Amino acid sequence: MSAYPKSHNPFADDDEEDSKPRRGFNFEDDPEESSLSPAERRQRQLQQEVMRTAQSAVDSSHRSLGLVYESEKVGAETAEELIRQGEALKRAEKMIDNMEQDMRTSQRHINTIKSVWGGMVNYFKGKPEPPRPAQKEQPVSYEANSRLQNALTESKQQEDKYQASHPNLRKLDTSGFGASASLDNGPSDQNGHPKNKQLRAAHQQLDSNLDEMSLGLGRLKNLGLGLQAEIEDQDVSLDALLNKVDTMDGKIGSTNRQLKNLK
Repeated sequence: MSAYPKSHNPFADDDEEDSKPRRGFNFEDDPEESSLSPAERRQRQLQQEVMRTAQSAVDSSHRSLGLVYESEKVGAETAEELIRQGEALKRAEKMIDNMEQDMRTSQRHINTIKSVWGGMVNYFKGKPEPPRPAQKEQPVSYEANSRLQNALTESKQQEDKYQASHPNLRKLDTSGFGASASLDNGPSDQNGHPKNKQLRAAHQQLDSNLDEMSLGLGRLKNLGLGLQAEIEDQDVSLDALLNKVDTMDGKIGSTNRQLKNLK
């Protein structure tokens, strides 16, 4: 047989429990607080709320500062990749120049084969430069835009700060922060910071983080301007390289036609 009568609603118990007044925080639970007047208790609550707000602001500034360092790290990696791209353009330009020299030599041989007159012309032009002995290719020296180099050097010096601010590596010192810290009612000192040690430390940490964020945003700006300058320089180099490639393509086509006519 059921333990409840037919008219009983099994969900009524939950409603009854929810309708019962729940016991809230009572200052009388704490012997120290029980001796305070209502005004003093209210003041104590406001003081604790101030400390919670200060801790929240400091934590938020730490997160924002970490994002600035992370953005700066991405910008530095982008700058390094752009410099490698510039080196690749320089190598490609050197290869085109070598091909140009080879095409001149090939044209001399074709002129000699085509006719006696062509051979006489080559004779009076003088002997071509002897081919240089094969040697190990030297690395291409590439100088990136000075603005980008300076910005990258400055940002690379902040890598340790990025590691320290990473959420998985950073350990915040919040001792003395939070609702348990008490506030003094004394006036602020000459720097505008309260005399309470914990709250003063929070304000100083917040000011330090804001100053560092300002410096980080300045470095990000310099990185962005340096990247823009480098991209503009590489656009000019790329246009020059494309013109050389088009010229070389025309010469190769002309040489192929001459070789077909020799058959």
